[in-house]
Amino acid sequence: MPTDLDQERERVDAEERELVFDRFTNDDALELGLLLVEKARARQLAIAIDVERSGQRLFHFAAAGTTPDNAAWIERKKNLVKRMFRSSYAVGLKLAAEGKTLSERLGISPETFAAHGGCFPVLVKNAGFVGTVTVSGLPQKDDHDLVVEAIREFLDRARQAGDRR
Repeated sequence: MPTDLDQERERVDAEERELVFDRFTNDDALELGLLLVEKARARQLAIAIDVERSGQRLFHFAAAGTTPDNAAWIERKKNLVKRMFRSSYAVGLKLAAEGKTLSERLGISPETFAAHGGCFPVLVKNAGFVGTVTVSGLPQKDDHDLVVEAIREFLDRARQAGDRR
């Protein structure tokens, strides 16, 4: 019988398969970042947001109530996603299922990498991994779910407009 952890892992795996862009431009990064800002403001969330493509930061925003620690968490989550090409939450769930830490499983430092939810890979059809969308400031599942919600809405809007992103 599947556990809650198994079900959560399956959900996150399905999100990673589903949320694939046809392209990802600088303007797309801006639009996605602003969509996350809009959601944060509407919900009064103290979060930091970061969107990166090919190693270039294209969008960064820190809402009132955030601290430099949020930017540090963003970098650690991004480092993990750029190494694993999976969401930081997916990696954290896998480690939890195995009962292992990052250093035990992968030999990497938690000072540089974070297996906590909130960073999602930007995957482009026929290209693969090209960047990251990251949120920091909420509990890890909520960080992850907010990023997924924004990416899904962004892709749905683009498809409804006939613009395959």
